[in-house]
Amino acid sequence: MSMAETLLISSGNGPGECRQAVAHFLAWLEDQVALYGLDLDIAAREGAHGPSSAVVVLGGTGADLLAQQVAGVVLWRCASGLRPKHPRKNWFIQIFRLTPPPAQVAIDPGAVEMQAIRAGGPGGQHQNKTASAIRARWRDDKGRLWSVVVRDSRSQHQNRRIALERLAALIAADQAGAEAAAQGESHALHHQLQRGAPHLVFDGPAFRPAR
Repeated sequence: MSMAETLLISSGNGPGECRQAVAHFLAWLEDQVALYGLDLDIAAREGAHGPSSAVVVLGGTGADLLAQQVAGVVLWRCASGLRPKHPRKNWFIQIFRLTPPPAQVAIDPGAVEMQAIRAGGPGGQHQNKTASAIRARWRDDKGRLWSVVVRDSRSQHQNRRIALERLAALIAADQAGAEAAAQGESHALHHQLQRGAPHLVFDGPAFRPAR
């Protein structure tokens, strides 16, 4: 995939509220991607109350700018909904870029389920209304399902090729994120979070950017 950026979003070894913050951040990132007109593929590792971590692959012109804007420490200021009497209101997560981008893995095209769908996403009234967009799904040998939606071209054939590339990039990114966590990078970073100034701050249950 050209013009792609890979991010690891982690709650470190934080409590459930930090995993909630990861989920909120992913939803917020999806809105940002729509504004930028980018592609976004997500592989989340689910835990109690939300993802413990996720890797995302941003694709398209401007992906590097968005990655640069969001990478760093993120603070969510909100009273705990899991522990109403808990005095703490500051929850930290971390976003860092996986550079260089992970090498793509090999996928058997014959094992990938391709479904033609109507294109959606950015473009408004000018977006492609024909069923040329492709949803590609592939299940690995551990039973985990991977899925991407490609609407880059009006050609189904080209979108199928791009879908295979994006699936391979997403799986490679997830593997790289898992390796980073296994090496203790996210654990070590988490212990530095509260001592550092956050790069981005969000407030309240609605996860709104701080003014």
